[in-house]
Amino acid sequence: MNIYQQIESEIKAASHIVITSHKSADGDSIGSSLGLLHFIKKLGKKAIICHPDKAPDFLYWLDTSNILLMEESPEKVTEAFKQADLIFCLDYNATNRVGPEMQSLLEESTSKKIMIDHHLNPEEFPFITVSETAVCSTSQLIVELIEQSGHIDLLDETIGTPLYLGILTDTGSFRFNSVQPRTHEILAKLLASGVQHHIIHEKLSDNNTESRLRLQGYAMSEKLEILYDYNVAIISLSKEELATYNYKKGDTDSLANLVLSIKGMKAAIVFTERDGIMKISFRSKGAENPVNVLATEHFNGGGHANASGGMSDLTVTETVEKLKELIPQYFSNEQQN
Repeated sequence: MNIYQQIESEIKAASHIVITSHKSADGDSIGSSLGLLHFIKKLGKKAIICHPDKAPDFLYWLDTSNILLMEESPEKVTEAFKQADLIFCLDYNATNRVGPEMQSLLEESTSKKIMIDHHLNPEEFPFITVSETAVCSTSQLIVELIEQSGHIDLLDETIGTPLYLGILTDTGSFRFNSVQPRTHEILAKLLASGVQHHIIHEKLSDNNTESRLRLQGYAMSEKLEILYDYNVAIISLSKEELATYNYKKGDTDSLANLVLSIKGMKAAIVFTERDGIMKISFRSKGAENPVNVLATEHFNGGGHANASGGMSDLTVTETVEKLKELIPQYFSNEQQN
């Protein structure tokens, strides 16, 4: 019995299944959660998704009615955890990634826990761990679960659409070096199951609001700073600036990748002041320019080598100055090469 067949056995034996994912939901956390939910339903079982907070608006073209949010319905989420005899931990490697409220519920639960994830350095709390750090997304691993447990025949458009979304968003539309030949094999299976990939791209790309575009324009024209000695670009946005452009969750998600598209850039780092702290998005190109170590060692974060997150409780100015002091330690000086 392979590990995916073991997971299938646990699904069939469970009475109350809860699917969780990390705080600050993204395409992969939403996609893998919904894909797994629909697969579990095809196996004749019931499950419920419990996430810490709401996903960005541009992901809500999917049917998210089965997702309970800790920030909106703490009593229902708490009850779901109390009843659970099987908890899936998707797209995160440590209990603190679900936020303090859900972390307590997760750690106090005596139910079996199954981690399916692709981030580095997973904690050892689960009963079963699938940790494939070379894989581009957790959504790809859910397809592996479906196929390697012997149920590829169950894959259809309902299951496949959110999984395609998760792979698409976590690979930057298939541009990151985490994309492997197996990724494209998986994508072919999703398309063969009825997934309409062109509609997913349209839903993600053609949904800008005027305020979002104006905020991005302001950030690029007024706040972009390029450290040419290191080919690193920085954008910082205060809470007042975000408010001026009627900021909504997800409005700055594409900024780092947009900046990284500038010719010659090694890395792009975007700071946004939200919820009383500085949220930081790190993006980079190439194995020689990892940003996860910088995020982990200095900004209470981490993630993938070329795509990481972090935070700071310093002011906007203090955080940016701290970063500038650290840049020479992590990126080579182009003037000396």
